[in-house]
Amino acid sequence: MRIYDTQRSGNAWKVRLLASFLGVRLKRTSLSIDRGDLKTDAFAALNALRQVPVLQLPDGRTLSESLAILFYLADGTPWWPEGRLAQAEVLRWLSFEQSQHMHPLAQLRLHLALHPDWPLATDLLAHWRHQADEALRQLEAQLAAAGESGWVATPSHPSIADVALYPYTRLAAMGGLDTGRFPAITHWLRRIEALPGYEPLFPGRSDLTESRQEI
Repeated sequence: MRIYDTQRSGNAWKVRLLASFLGVRLKRTSLSIDRGDLKTDAFAALNALRQVPVLQLPDGRTLSESLAILFYLADGTPWWPEGRLAQAEVLRWLSFEQSQHMHPLAQLRLHLALHPDWPLATDLLAHWRHQADEALRQLEAQLAAAGESGWVATPSHPSIADVALYPYTRLAAMGGLDTGRFPAITHWLRRIEALPGYEPLFPGRSDLTESRQEI
């Protein structure tokens, strides 16, 4: 299988992370937003929405949207739990990641670190900071309740909810947010990074995780 991504995409990192945990090798084609690669007709043929990540299956079919790809890869593995209630709990936190967590964290990183030259209204920045802080507080409460050996949505084995929530939480500092205020989140981040197969944003270069440049 092949993944089409961009080097700094948190959503694409989710897919590569899960694949690395599962021992699934993905051929990688990294595109550049700055060069306009996502605006080409060739990429539109892969995903009409012109967004990454895109997973190309061995038969040539493609699958887009990071959460759909996570489910596709995780189905039949411990990363997608058995039982309707357990699965619903994972879906609940996937919904939280999309509706409350990812957007403010990603926008802060995008505007403050990756494109600080872009105009930004002060009230909008304050709104994103409030939303991001509230999302981190909710995640902290959930992880604290789960205990040191628990995970976001499951008691004994991480799920795709952990994978989905990890990248933008890990990159929060680029948006001016200090996750060190949240001990349960800090412990959870370290546990994920200690899992066999963990892959940093820039493979083999964990020192570049908070890089502001493509390499």
